[in-house]
Amino acid sequence: MMLSDKIGQSDIEQQPTRNGFGEGLVELGDKNPNVVALTGDLSESTRVQAFQKKYPERFIEVGVAEQNMMGIAAGLALSGKIPFIGSYATFSPGRNWDQLRVSVAYSQANVKIIGAHTGVSVGPDGATHQALEDIAIVRVIPNMTVVVPCDYLETKKATIAGGNFVGPFYLRTTREKTAVFTRPETPFEIGKANILKDGTDVAVIGCGPVLYNALLAAQELEKQGISVMVINNHTIKPIDSETIIAAAKKCRAVVTLEEHQISAGAGSAVCEVLAKSYPVPVEMVGMPDTFGQSGEPEQLLQRYGMDKEAVIKAIQKVIQRKDKNA
Repeated sequence: MMLSDKIGQSDIEQQPTRNGFGEGLVELGDKNPNVVALTGDLSESTRVQAFQKKYPERFIEVGVAEQNMMGIAAGLALSGKIPFIGSYATFSPGRNWDQLRVSVAYSQANVKIIGAHTGVSVGPDGATHQALEDIAIVRVIPNMTVVVPCDYLETKKATIAGGNFVGPFYLRTTREKTAVFTRPETPFEIGKANILKDGTDVAVIGCGPVLYNALLAAQELEKQGISVMVINNHTIKPIDSETIIAAAKKCRAVVTLEEHQISAGAGSAVCEVLAKSYPVPVEMVGMPDTFGQSGEPEQLLQRYGMDKEAVIKAIQKVIQRKDKNA
């Protein structure tokens, strides 16, 4: 549990998770000449731009042709390069899912897909650009590894880990500035969830920047005598079944949290683990089977039930269900 000591305070550092990707990509490029980057006319938005400026000979601007970009990346990977492709997640993997499935995953090509501008926190861009289905469509593909970092620092670590990992790799990033609540020394390992806060009454298992709302909710509920465990389940696939089952056995109630459709997302992956091994009452916090709309990020998180108050309500509800089943 290595967290910022400013949880809940107004002066906590804020950075977009996409910044962590940009910095991690340059660091990888410094160490490995086989690292290359491609974008679909979005180098600044995806934060590939710093790599582009430093290593222009290792950068390819594909243009608005995401399907072609995935195919080029597969070819580069099969030729020994380590390609990172950056675009909005609604386009990659949204538009090029077929090429991802066949050219990359089926071929086990060592391609790193960066899905940017995810969740309703994209804000004014509206429903067409708010990727809320990407976790579902990548985690179902064989050979895929899927990571959803919780903040800027973890995104940088995940980028570096993904570059050193061999195989198809999907990394989800966000545009809005969000709380940096982990620390440089906080461990990150693909496939290993982190317990950010221990607890005994309920376990909140989530991913992405909205996980900060779970920490805020836990802080508030502690004053009411409710002990909340918070787990950063950053790797959706391969999922850390051991940590999830242990949390369920200890708390006997679970809340899942994600900025993604509730159906088939990170919460569903948690439920699959529990259904097979240790069923307990579960409440799921996420996008409720609808498209988003234009608005300010915080307004949208509140509107669709992914803010601190929504997490508190889910915790209170699942504890009531647990008590009835006791």
